[in-house]
Amino acid sequence: MKLDIKICGLSTADAVDRAVERGATHIGFIFFEKSPRNIAPEIAGELADRVRSRAKIVAVTVDANDEDLDDIVSLLHPDILQLHGHETPERILHIKALYGLPVMKVFSVREATDLHRVDPFIGVADRFLFDAKAPKGSDLPGGNGVSFDWNLMASLDEGVNYMLSGGLNKDNVADAIASTRATGIDVSSGVESAPGLKDVGMIDAFFDAVADAKANKR
Repeated sequence: MKLDIKICGLSTADAVDRAVERGATHIGFIFFEKSPRNIAPEIAGELADRVRSRAKIVAVTVDANDEDLDDIVSLLHPDILQLHGHETPERILHIKALYGLPVMKVFSVREATDLHRVDPFIGVADRFLFDAKAPKGSDLPGGNGVSFDWNLMASLDEGVNYMLSGGLNKDNVADAIASTRATGIDVSSGVESAPGLKDVGMIDAFFDAVADAKANKR
C-alpha cells in the first residue's frame, strides 16, 4: 500500500525543497494566527510554486470564513483544503461547492467515543485526519507534539480513508504505521528544532525512519 507523507507547517524554501526531495506527497501551509507556523497566503503561494505538481499543496485552516478562504485559495492555489475547526457537514459541502476542491476534515482524538463524530462526515469529506486532542491550556488545535492511543483506530470502519497525526517523529513513526490502517501520516512539530522552525536534518531522519519501517513491513 502506498503511504502518503505530509509535512505540515512549512515556512521556508529549504524545508519545502527538502521535504519534497525526500518524498513528501503533501506539503501543508497553516493559516491560523495563533500558530507559530502561521504564514501569509502570498508567501505560502511563492513557496508552493517551487514544488507545484511534485506534491499536493494543502491549505490548513481553523474555522476560516469565506473571505479568508477566498484569499488563501486565490494566492496559494491549493490542491486540498484541510479544515481543523468546528466545521459541520453543511459547511464542508458549501466550501466544496464554492471552490471545487477536495476537503480533508480533521478530528481530535483522546478516547474511542471521539471517533463516533466522524459518521455524519462520511461521504462528505474526501479524507480524514486524526490528531491528538490538545493538552489543557493550548490554543492550538494541532501541532502540539502529543499523540493519542493509536490502537483506538482499530474500531474505525475499514472503509474510512485517513491520515494519522499527533506527536509523530522519527522514533515512533514505525509504531504508528504498524498499528494503524492509515493511508497517510502527517508530521509537523516532530521535524522541528523549535516551534515553527523546520529542521532539514530532522526531516531527513524522519524519512529515513519511514523507509526503514516500510522495509521491515515487507
